[in-house]
Amino acid sequence: MPLSSLITRHILSVALKLLHASLRISVTPEHTQLPEKGAIFTFWHGKMITGWLLAQVLFPQKKIIAVVSSSGDGTILADTLQQLGFSLIRGSSSKGGDMVKRAMQHALQGEGVVALTPDGPRGPANQYKFGMLRLASENHYPLVFAEIHHAHKWKLKSWDKFEIPKPFSKTTVKLHLIDLPQFNNKEELQSYTKQLSIKLSHAQPTLHTAQTCGPFLPKYRLTSQYTL
Repeated sequence: MPLSSLITRHILSVALKLLHASLRISVTPEHTQLPEKGAIFTFWHGKMITGWLLAQVLFPQKKIIAVVSSSGDGTILADTLQQLGFSLIRGSSSKGGDMVKRAMQHALQGEGVVALTPDGPRGPANQYKFGMLRLASENHYPLVFAEIHHAHKWKLKSWDKFEIPKPFSKTTVKLHLIDLPQFNNKEELQSYTKQLSIKLSHAQPTLHTAQTCGPFLPKYRLTSQYTL
């Protein structure tokens, strides 16, 4: 086995698991009722070190299916996630979009949890792709967004401002369970996608999110507190 494959398949996955285990993670707000059937679990690309394994912690009884691009960087991530117990869907909205959509539908119909970074694999940063929201809306799939904050981290100068949390760092996660409306046309969908992306990019730890949303923004149901 080439050295690069050995690193991604074994060393990187172990390092990621050890780092995640060291983080002091708390998840709010209180009284969570996470979806019991299939759901789409999302987090920004720059927060993926915490986001991927958080999916396994929040849905311990579920099969987690990660959507990962078919690029070279995506292959490194896919190898790592596979070692961590994830199933995989390879592709993105720009490459293999129809295949990815069908694979996601199959996974969700089987009551699995599809985990993905909605602004990946190339951005723009912190912006949902409206195709994914349309899929969730048309099929009434529950959508969960994890708003992740690392108190201490290294931040890379990449398009997504990729964060590497420092070991033992305090990490706060606020879960948003998003009730997607039905869209009457493409313009409504695009407007909603833009407003939702802005809202979640600037979300604050407050219980007033639902009251401050515009007419096409979702009402957030409060979720519960975990200490992981």
